[in-house]
Amino acid sequence: MALTDATIRNTKPGEKQQKLYDGGGLLLLVTPTGSKRWIFKYRFAGKEKSPALGVYPDVPLADARKRRDDAREKLAANIDPGEAKKAGKRAARLAAANSFEAVALAWMEERGQSVESGQCEKTLARFRNDAFS
Repeated sequence: MALTDATIRNTKPGEKQQKLYDGGGLLLLVTPTGSKRWIFKYRFAGKEKSPALGVYPDVPLADARKRRDDAREKLAANIDPGEAKKAGKRAARLAAANSFEAVALAWMEERGQSVESGQCEKTLARFRNDAFS
């Protein structure tokens, strides 16, 4: 039976973890402390995986179902949704680390030791006004 928002709201924590199944691999894990996490269970390359899709109520039922459907589309294309998510996070972290602002600030930090402090402050102000978003 598919979950409803009322069922989720009215589920109280018990002594043990509770799993409320929605279908298609989506379930809501209710812990004894009262937290509620969306989990998507699937098999890829012979291994069972169960990444978290978010925390209820931050991620409502409709959004959790959408995330499940997106993950199932990736599975249909023979892409591991968990690995795809990790790759996206790695790419974002790399892009942030190699942004112009990060590189310029690192350069200023190194160069600041050998140049007058007033010159560094002027250059940094120019970067902030003209180059950094």
